[in-house]
Amino acid sequence: MLEARSGATPDEVREIARLEGVDPNKLRDRLCDGRVVIPRNLRRVRRVKLIGVGEGLSTKVNANIGTSTTVIDLDMEREKARTAVKYGADTIMDLSIGGNLAEIRRILLKESEPLPFGTVPTYQAYLEGVSISGSLPDEDLFLKTVEEHLKSGVDFMTIHAGLSRDLAEKAVKSDRIEPIVSRGGAMLAAWMLETGDENPYLKNWQYLLELFAEYDAVISLGDALRPGSIVDALDELQIAELITNARLLEEARKHGVQVMVEGPGHVPLNKVATDIRLMKSLTRNAPYYVLGPLVTDISLGYDHIASAIGAAIAAAEGADLICYLTPAEHLSLPTPEQVKEGIIAARIAAHAGDIVKLGERSLRKDLELSKYRARLNWSEMIRRALDPEKAEKIYSQFGERSKACNMCGNLCVFLILSRYLSKS
Repeated sequence: MLEARSGATPDEVREIARLEGVDPNKLRDRLCDGRVVIPRNLRRVRRVKLIGVGEGLSTKVNANIGTSTTVIDLDMEREKARTAVKYGADTIMDLSIGGNLAEIRRILLKESEPLPFGTVPTYQAYLEGVSISGSLPDEDLFLKTVEEHLKSGVDFMTIHAGLSRDLAEKAVKSDRIEPIVSRGGAMLAAWMLETGDENPYLKNWQYLLELFAEYDAVISLGDALRPGSIVDALDELQIAELITNARLLEEARKHGVQVMVEGPGHVPLNKVATDIRLMKSLTRNAPYYVLGPLVTDISLGYDHIASAIGAAIAAAEGADLICYLTPAEHLSLPTPEQVKEGIIAARIAAHAGDIVKLGERSLRKDLELSKYRARLNWSEMIRRALDPEKAEKIYSQFGERSKACNMCGNLCVFLILSRYLSKS
């Protein structure tokens, strides 16, 4: 960001502009203004794929992986990382809360290459404080853990700085169905309510900006008060935290630190567009990183579908990074296969949104596939699918490979009309 503000067009900007098909000067200006971020720690310059997140760019997809307190299987997490890379995630986050978190992070950083890699340092600070001293961590441990993650090469981090002690107190006393559903947010709220102190990230925001500037890493401002039920969407608590995040974002911009803002969560269909527009207005078009959003609360086992519905609308309205949900959301740690399902669902949503948001730049892919479909060119059609493996498997699931698929057989519309279409 600082290099771009000096008037130069960094090589990273030129490369992303080429990949996205946008004007490099416009992209540089958006980076300068904080409307675009490039998640890449200076310690991983040659090992991380360059991607841009923000205004005028394609909607990106994030995949969450990591251990739980009850399932600590590093081989499975390695496979999830490889699955995320293979099936088209743009970024990966390690949300591990079980096992040796520093060692797990080191392993998953490597397995996730070349994708940008994110973490939530609050988890480690909180868990280490409890396990080492048998009590809550001190303020300094929260900050030292952020620095540790930066030194290890983490490209972006969720920092729940917008949750003040006052907001935490209001949340637990509120009539919300689910007062706080963010894990990091709950840890910080418990810490503040127990100690009586202010959020260490909010209190030491200037110091955090200095740290992130040193590594040119991206801060992802967490939404600790995101709604956990569609009933609570866009309530006073959610908006109050967003306003605080917008203020913190402006301070970061002044210091040349890249920041994106996280969003919900559970939001009914009729409020998704409002959520995106409100955030973009309050933050002057900062990159928006949304979890779904889920448009219903009853989709257990199919939350990847419910979230894809919300994500498509969110992307069309301007959301920039979609955090996938898997079929295991709210039920279990996901398997590698469920990670794949979540990624594909989120990529479909992101692309559907981009058709609206970016127009012909994204529509080109659909046009290509449709032309091959009209010619019954199965190999080229399948090659252009988001998941060619599954498309091929379904196409040949009954063994027969005829000119048409076995849904219609010789009554395929293109076969019926072929001699008339050829004349025209």
